[in-house]
Amino acid sequence: MHTPPLVGWLLVALCAATGGYCLSRTRTGPAAQRVTARGEALMALGMAVMALPASVVVLPGWSAWAFTAVFGAAALWALLRRHLHHAVGALAMVYMALAMGDMEGMGGTEGMEGMGAVSGMSGMPGMVHSAPAGVPVLTGLLLAYYTVYVLAAGVRLAPVGDGVAAGSAAAGGAWSAGTPVVLRACQVAMGLGMLAMLTAL
Repeated sequence: MHTPPLVGWLLVALCAATGGYCLSRTRTGPAAQRVTARGEALMALGMAVMALPASVVVLPGWSAWAFTAVFGAAALWALLRRHLHHAVGALAMVYMALAMGDMEGMGGTEGMEGMGAVSGMSGMPGMVHSAPAGVPVLTGLLLAYYTVYVLAAGVRLAPVGDGVAAGSAAAGGAWSAGTPVVLRACQVAMGLGMLAMLTAL
């Protein structure tokens, strides 16, 4: 991905924090929320690993295929459970992993390591910028999907009417009262992270 190391670390921090929170929700709350939290945790932690700057952490050459296998299985599981958004997210991870595999096959760099190397050297004179990875049309469709998703999810987070007062009152009561809002906020954060990663392909 063509991102500076600072942007990569910010993505790692965002996705790791989101994944950590989602992991903490996998043992509490209603069953439906626990299932959602598991899917979100897998996605967020996978994104955190994928966003690691290669100038600091070099992932092994087989990592792209590992991502493809793990998130391909996650996509199939989400489709079987009719969780369309989770399926789209998992397939997007497969797509990015395969795009990194294509970069490895085109020589000169090794998948994720090459992406990070390009991003770290992009400001140096004389360096050759690599062509965007993946299929532009498919990347554009995924960008459009996540743009609409982030905007729609963000609107749902906004308080309506006396929602702020009600939320403040509920905050003093049960912990579970505020949990769905935080989980939705995590989903918005992950959508933004996915937008950044797709833009950097």
